[in-house]
Amino acid sequence: MSGGGSVSFLEIQPSELAFPFEIMRQSSCSMQLTNKTDHYVAFKVKTTNPKQYCVRPNIGVVLPGSTCDVTVTMQAQKASPPDMQCKDKFLVQSVVAENGVTAQDINAAMFNKEPGKVVDEFKLRVVYVPTTMPNPIPEESELGSSTPSFSQENGIDHSMTPLSVSRSSAETAKEKPSEATSVISKLTEEKMSAVQQNQKLRQELELLRKESSKTGSGFSITFLFVVGLLGIVVGYILKRT
Repeated sequence: MSGGGSVSFLEIQPSELAFPFEIMRQSSCSMQLTNKTDHYVAFKVKTTNPKQYCVRPNIGVVLPGSTCDVTVTMQAQKASPPDMQCKDKFLVQSVVAENGVTAQDINAAMFNKEPGKVVDEFKLRVVYVPTTMPNPIPEESELGSSTPSFSQENGIDHSMTPLSVSRSSAETAKEKPSEATSVISKLTEEKMSAVQQNQKLRQELELLRKESSKTGSGFSITFLFVVGLLGIVVGYILKRT
């Protein structure tokens, strides 16, 4: 029985099966069986937990000076074992076979231990290799463990403050032109109204002048009142503009 990296019939690499371990995912690894003898060598792969692993091929023949690759697939597991330790083991048995033998000719009796018959055995243990998925977004615990930046000082996210200020300034800037436009519009309306009133008063004044010229009497009290009112309106217009 052999337990190192080489045996009498086959050289087996690696010396242990390392599976990248991730919950709910299958994982595979491989081993190479190299025949450095001048004979045909038949092999058989066994495991202590056959329901957990799929071995392809699990039996075969390695020709002299050639290598056979064996793939071992571990079924997905629902939970991690304690301390990521695995007790599963594999055993590779090998015997010298007749020249020209094929995998179809291999049977269990070929690996029976009998007097005068050599059956080499090579044991491999299973090792779990933890895999970590990269996380582009830092967790809150990572942010808390690191030195806070200026934008997070005293637990306040100041990085949003300039944005709020700029938004407020933009809104204020938008409100000011609208207020000015409203005032200008109101003043324009008042001015137009005053101009219309002025024109109306001028027309009435002109009528009064014509009537006065016809009657031959001087300016009446109404005429004087209209003139005074006209002066007040004109003064108001000049003051607002």
